[in-house]
Amino acid sequence: MWRLKVSEGGRDGNPWLTSVNNHIGRQFWEFDPNLGTPEERAQVEKERLDFHNNRFRSKHSSDLLMRLQFAKEKESDRMELPAQVKIKSEEEINEEVVTTTLRRGLRFYSTLQVEDGFWPGDYGGPLFLLPGLVRM
Repeated sequence: MWRLKVSEGGRDGNPWLTSVNNHIGRQFWEFDPNLGTPEERAQVEKERLDFHNNRFRSKHSSDLLMRLQFAKEKESDRMELPAQVKIKSEEEINEEVVTTTLRRGLRFYSTLQVEDGFWPGDYGGPLFLLPGLVRM
């Protein structure tokens, strides 16, 4: 089974790799044939088949393997998401609706964030859009 690994600094055992930030933020996939339970392997195989069957409609992987891995790793940290708020066109948006939506977004993206603060993954779009979406 494939597993996403994130560098914790250092050279990761390879003297040919150099970095100005000690390799923090480096990500790579590692294959371990003995990794995971039979149920987890079956779930990965199901996701692989779904991706294969829909590859002409959706060419992007959506990082499904990474999301499965992070969900398992952060299971103890995961808080229940507030209920999704549906807004009808004639309704007025109030502070509670905005707060609930922001909490849902923050909790969702915090499950995808790694320990040193970045969001790894296969980005399938223009790189100049993300800084405008994530403001500090």
